[in-house]
Amino acid sequence: MASDIIQLVATIASGASLSDAKDMRTKTVVGIVMPATWTAADLTFQVSSDGGTTFREFVGDAGAAVQYQVDAATQIAINPALWRGIDQIKVRSGTSSAAITQAADRAVTLLVRAA
Repeated sequence: MASDIIQLVATIASGASLSDAKDMRTKTVVGIVMPATWTAADLTFQVSSDGGTTFREFVGDAGAAVQYQVDAATQIAINPALWRGIDQIKVRSGTSSAAITQAADRAVTLLVRAA
């Protein structure tokens, strides 16, 4: 049986804390797969609603940044309701006030479904 899950790889470059942007216009995040090597840091996100011109902090229902405590080589379950309506997304290592640079290129895999 074919899966309806699509894997989008958001790469955080060596020495950086923010990934490249990924197009989410027709997709909703349902999970995240962490790379086998990861410089310890939580995950937060920047999102755009204007095609990637302006990025803002991704804040959830409680008014706080959407943040996940993660470990290397793990998969995170995501409530897709929170992730609808995002045009572009960037993955951050750490938080906006305490970004953590990665020691090498890190491929964070976003598991998505058609919105």
